[in-house]
Amino acid sequence: MNAPLDVSFFARAAKPITSYRKYWASRFGTAPFLPMSRAEMDKLGWDSCDIIIVTGDAYVDHPSFGMAVIGRMLESQGFRVGIIAQPDWTSAEAFKALGKPNLFWGVTSGNMDSMINRYTADRKIRSDDAYTPGDVGGKRPDRAAIVYSQRCREAFKDTPIVLGGIEGSLRRIAHYDYWSDKVRRSIVVDAKCDLLLYGNAERAIVEIAHRLAAKEPVEQITDVRGTAFVRRPDDESGKDWFEITSTTVDEPGRVEAHVNPYMTTSELAAENGATCAKDDEAQATAAAAEAAGAMKTGAARVDSTGATGQKDAKPEVNASIAPLTFFANPALSSGKGKLKVPPRERSVIRLPSYEQVKSDPVLYAHANRVLHLETNPGNARALVQAHGEGVTARDVWINPPPIPLTTAEMDFVFDLPYARSPHAAYADANGGHDGATKIPAWEMIRFSVNIMRGCFGGCTFCSITEHEGRIIQSSSEESIIKEVEDIRDKVKGFTGTISDLGGPTANMYRLGCRSPEIEAACRKPSCVYPGICQNLTTNHDPLIKIYRRARALKGIKKILIGSGLRYDLAVKSPEYVKELVQHHVGGYLKIAPEHTEQGPLTKMMKPGIGSYDKFKQLFEKFSAEAGKKQYLIPYFIAAHPGTSDEDMMNLAIWLKKNGFRADQVQTFYPSPMATATAMYHSGRNTLKRVHRTAQSEEETVDIVRGEKRRRLHKAFLRYHDANNWPLLREALKTMGRSDLIGNGKHHLIPTFQPLVDGGYQSARKKNSTVAPVKAAAGRVQPLGKAAAPVKGRLLTQHTGLPPRDTGAPKPTFKAARKPR
Repeated sequence: MNAPLDVSFFARAAKPITSYRKYWASRFGTAPFLPMSRAEMDKLGWDSCDIIIVTGDAYVDHPSFGMAVIGRMLESQGFRVGIIAQPDWTSAEAFKALGKPNLFWGVTSGNMDSMINRYTADRKIRSDDAYTPGDVGGKRPDRAAIVYSQRCREAFKDTPIVLGGIEGSLRRIAHYDYWSDKVRRSIVVDAKCDLLLYGNAERAIVEIAHRLAAKEPVEQITDVRGTAFVRRPDDESGKDWFEITSTTVDEPGRVEAHVNPYMTTSELAAENGATCAKDDEAQATAAAAEAAGAMKTGAARVDSTGATGQKDAKPEVNASIAPLTFFANPALSSGKGKLKVPPRERSVIRLPSYEQVKSDPVLYAHANRVLHLETNPGNARALVQAHGEGVTARDVWINPPPIPLTTAEMDFVFDLPYARSPHAAYADANGGHDGATKIPAWEMIRFSVNIMRGCFGGCTFCSITEHEGRIIQSSSEESIIKEVEDIRDKVKGFTGTISDLGGPTANMYRLGCRSPEIEAACRKPSCVYPGICQNLTTNHDPLIKIYRRARALKGIKKILIGSGLRYDLAVKSPEYVKELVQHHVGGYLKIAPEHTEQGPLTKMMKPGIGSYDKFKQLFEKFSAEAGKKQYLIPYFIAAHPGTSDEDMMNLAIWLKKNGFRADQVQTFYPSPMATATAMYHSGRNTLKRVHRTAQSEEETVDIVRGEKRRRLHKAFLRYHDANNWPLLREALKTMGRSDLIGNGKHHLIPTFQPLVDGGYQSARKKNSTVAPVKAAAGRVQPLGKAAAPVKGRLLTQHTGLPPRDTGAPKPTFKAARKPR
């Protein structure tokens, strides 16, 4: 059978994941579910597990859950894989449930970063967890990857620990931690893992598993792409690398060889191994003319020293004047001005140390910029960052990113024998997963198909590009159709509607660079900012073909698109927009322009609002042609770096003018390692070159700090909420825009103030602000349990945050007097 057409022409000089000889334990066959208990192991005939995966999510055997993908991938290589999901981390006993793994521990905090999963953007504790049965919060510790690694080491200290998942991926170097408001060490150091796998780890985990199975010490596995590890500075294995120092900023650049001012153009050409025929001819003509003129006039000759005299007279030389001597630059390969560039595969860039970036935000911004410039698998170099000083000094080495999977390899990953449902241990009294033990994240992707990976958008606030890379990895059409048919035939509760055919982005399927040479050499952080690259293909025909073929399948009533849409790409293919709008929108389509003003948009690397307007025109046109009333739901971000109060005011005016009343409001959340997070911490624009002293206003960024200002920016997005009007009135008066306060249609907020409770009801009601209510006696009583923090009570289970006052007015009241 012919291999499926590969989407990207990216050169993949890597061993295919299907080419390894299977481990001997493959004789046990395929498990219906990877075992979570000894009883399940006994039923499979296992006496032990070769690999045990510890995860902070409930075990759902579906290709959208990381532990299932890695577990099934390792199972396909012949290894016996067990799962310990959401263990009790207060002791090591729960980590001994399946015995000692023969090869290694695989540790992940789950599909989400444990801190983002537990805390809101305002650092408030969430009471829910979409990856836990029953949507119950608190089933995993803060910084779960570190805690789980520590417990694994405590349970069986000699077993190697391989850390993976997005929490480890985004913390592979020293990073700013929003929750503690400081720079933390690389998670490789804190977790004390043997290896960290970042990005999509199928290729790396398969190679590591087979090498460990071949009895290779884990300390010697230092050459796998997409891994990070700790190495001593005096380790001999790191001596044969070409180290490029990038530990400071504002250093002079490359120094070219000086031009000898006494050389003619012809001599310069001869020095560089070239000729200058026209110049030689002109010089000869001039010399002949000069000689002829001298003979006619008898004028004295001026020689090269500037002395005049008779034809045979010798010039008088000043002995104190020494001629200039030029030496070759030793940093250059020759006197021809070409720099010796060490081979990239043996080059390592030394970043500023943890101790430096911890106390110097400018160096932190510089290190973050260098990291993001070394993310293309085609040209990225290894990175190294020192942690500690003296005898405790260690280097964290980060190998270049993993080589993307081919289309055939993607098909192999998604065609593995997933049960496509949660483990039976989570079943309710009726044996299903729709009751009290329902897992919301599973419900969301239950009838969806992941058709691609990666994102070349490069939005600075997003972690997808840092984690999955910007090279699009797509499944084949046949594999996608087969998965739709499997959902139709095998998944319980299917009613004929596919909830999504997408991925990180709905419409990047089979898009990539036109030239493999350009793709391998490119160092741009985004292929669509500030405009769509001329080398990027924008043909949506393969995606249109899949939509049509999938919805034509017997038993398929409707196919919706739930993934985020890149509308600036969509407008390049009006036929795709028509197909999407007329057949795959369920009344509402969510898109994310994020803002309307250029200030924040340039810091987000997002297109201007004009692209949204073009898409809106097409959306409304094709909806009308289909006779449907459909609506766009735009998403916006408040308090993003680079956003001024005026920017948010203009956004609020735009929202009111266009009739939008935002309900789900997103406040900027500084996730580890993101470019926008580096801006937030340093106040520098890391999309520009970082200097010690900013040389222009473009190098600095307006940072929205402090709860009051963040609340103000959020209030502008919810200008229609009467609870926000007092804050907005005060701000508008301060900004000199009192003209926006009034009771007319052209005003932003009214002058009157209705009686409100001061609360905010979110779409996620459990995370809403608790508003105080008045009792019958006129006293103010807090509603709920979390009105004020209790002194001395920690708000996290592990290393988290101390009790903090949110700044909200405290419910103070005087006790009623007793009657005398």
